Amino acid sequence: QVQLVESGGGLVQSGESLRLACAASGIISSIYGMGWYRQAPGKQRELVATRTNGGTTNYADSVKGRFTISRDNAKNTVSLQMNSLKPEDTAVYYCKAWGSLNYWGQGTRVTVSS
Repeated sequence: QVQLVESGGGLVQSGESLRLACAASGIISSIYGMGWYRQAPGKQRELVATRTNGGTTNYADSVKGRFTISRDNAKNTVSLQMNSLKPEDTAVYYCKAWGSLNYWGQGTRVTVSS
């Protein structure tokens, strides 16, 4: 089992930055990769950014050039640096870890005001 705890959400104005962090605990060796997804009100959950253990990253087109995912293997954390935030980035952001199973955090809310 893997447990994920997110932190770092909040309310910011358009153009500002936030950094989300996700701490993983449990059977870390079972994880192949980690990433971030988000779900805006009335919309489906969507991929934001992912990073495999090998370092391969993938970003949603809407966040390329603004968001950066990083991993600290020593601390078992994955972070999402979000710059130039827009109102359309408003959502609950979820950390995900995957291996033979998928694991999700409880989510952290990000609100960007215009």
